[in-house]
Amino acid sequence: MGPTSPRYSKEEFARRGDKIYEREVLPRLTSEDEGKYALIDIETGDYEIDRDEIAASDRLFARRPVIPRRICIGRCFRTLPNL
Repeated sequence: MGPTSPRYSKEEFARRGDKIYEREVLPRLTSEDEGKYALIDIETGDYEIDRDEIAASDRLFARRPVIPRRICIGRCFRTLPNL
């Protein structure tokens, strides 16, 4: 069986990941999440956050065994007000 072509272009992949991050992940972040990894399934919207990228991916894959090409990985950053 030969290689398959990507389901999404790089631009669409990034757009989907950004949209889910901004809509679902970002509003739930706290200052304790700063710098953690956010792994997002760009088709289902499921995500996991952890300082350990492998731990986050293990939890995400345990919930939904997905094809790795559906996962968008990034760091969590949130602009917090000056206290």
